[in-house]
Amino acid sequence: MSKALTAPRSVAVPAASAESRQFLTFAAGGETLALGILHVREIIEYGRVTAVPMLPAFVRGVINLRGSVVPVIDLSARLGRAPSTIGRRSCIVIVELPESDGERRELGLLVDAVSAVIDIPEIEPPPSFGARMRPDFILGMGKLDERFVVILDPTQTLSLDEMAALAGNLDAGVNGA
Repeated sequence: MSKALTAPRSVAVPAASAESRQFLTFAAGGETLALGILHVREIIEYGRVTAVPMLPAFVRGVINLRGSVVPVIDLSARLGRAPSTIGRRSCIVIVELPESDGERRELGLLVDAVSAVIDIPEIEPPPSFGARMRPDFILGMGKLDERFVVILDPTQTLSLDEMAALAGNLDAGVNGA
């Protein structure tokens, strides 16, 4: 039914078919969240993150991933919660997102802990009110027995255009003062 994952040095996440209802579940900001497995490339141990000045608070910095510069987003802070506290189960989920030019972009998500890869056969639409995060960040609500797990929409939650605009606003605020 579900396959538990721990946060070893590096775990390759198996590919799934396009019709798959498999999701990686993890903890961030005190909540259990999920992300479609097709967006997950790998999970790595939290390590050396190089801070980059003049970026929004939710951007922890960058890592060197086999010679590529990959930005690391603190998912808790991106969702409007307190920045993550690094613990022994903290890890970085490397996700791949499509760009408008057909290329794929890698981002790292700092999460508190990775839980499992699970099948979610029934997905409900996001709530129209009362969510503790922006509604456009929620792809749906995965039904698991008697509870729900929030399924993130990576194209909205990790929108490069929006994050660049936020960085521009930060820059304008500093330079305009």
